[in-house]
Amino acid sequence: MKACAIVLLNYNGAEVLPHFLPSVVAHSSFDIWVIDNASTDTSLYYLRQEFPTVSLICLSENHGFAAGYNLGLEKLRGGYETFILLNTDVEVTPSWDQDLVAYLQTNAACAAVQPKILSWKEKEYFDYAGAGGGFLDAFGYPYCRGRIWNTLEKDQGQYDDTIFVDWASGACMAIRSQDFFDQHGFDPHFFAHMEEIDLCWRLRGSGKNIAYLGKITVYHLGGATLDRASPQKLYLNIRNSLAMIYKQVSILRFISILLIKGGIEGVALINYLVTGKFANAKAIGRGYADFFVSQKSKSLKTKHPTTKIGSGPALLVFAEYSLMGKKKFSDL
Repeated sequence: MKACAIVLLNYNGAEVLPHFLPSVVAHSSFDIWVIDNASTDTSLYYLRQEFPTVSLICLSENHGFAAGYNLGLEKLRGGYETFILLNTDVEVTPSWDQDLVAYLQTNAACAAVQPKILSWKEKEYFDYAGAGGGFLDAFGYPYCRGRIWNTLEKDQGQYDDTIFVDWASGACMAIRSQDFFDQHGFDPHFFAHMEEIDLCWRLRGSGKNIAYLGKITVYHLGGATLDRASPQKLYLNIRNSLAMIYKQVSILRFISILLIKGGIEGVALINYLVTGKFANAKAIGRGYADFFVSQKSKSLKTKHPTTKIGSGPALLVFAEYSLMGKKKFSDL
């Protein structure tokens, strides 16, 4: 069994691959694989012509992030001790992969680890997806050191440490293959968005740690597949957040969270209606409707052992951010 495979999931990545894949090839020490989700652009041609040493796994249809990775990684089962899951729009730096793998090799209780993730567009600022390590508030809302809601901090070395976190970013995550398969991978019901948070929550419930390694830096473009402001992303985040929390907490705790989240997101829905953003309003309503319908599915009926939502203080980040003006992690 080899030490590590670096695995990128591609779907119509012809525009981003030429900008980011060269850094991965130049700075990586392990095998590089691309799982292709039935791309319809020229990205497969580009990969075969420009990077023949990169191995390909071609899927017959677009299964989304969650099932796409599940199906692709299944083909690599038994071949690698560690997978590094890397977005196609990430620029890496020297020794990035070796340092992530070395951390897992020397920390047996840790299942997954992410590096510091900065913005590719504004490299002095943290990136939205993962930043300086991900956490969950008392109501299941994700936030990061370096990113609270839509406010990004400037990187001044404040998160160059190594700590345990609640979740590692799917943009760049090293994970033990055995732990990935023991948890049956990502929940395919999610399709995309929040599936890595769900997986990390399950890993923590199994007694494993999730880590952040601040001495490594990568740069993430973000929004290459689905823009953060799109109604479809809003819909997936609403639906998947509810599904994730439902699986992990008691029914009474879920009801209490549902009332709070429903109130907050109901206000957001009304605001979208008033401001004419009808697609966003519809996305919120659809997210709730599809969650309740999908409770009949097998994935949502599978309850996991109750685990504390997050390792940080029992706060509601929305209130801290919107009502108390706390825009930085250090303010919470």
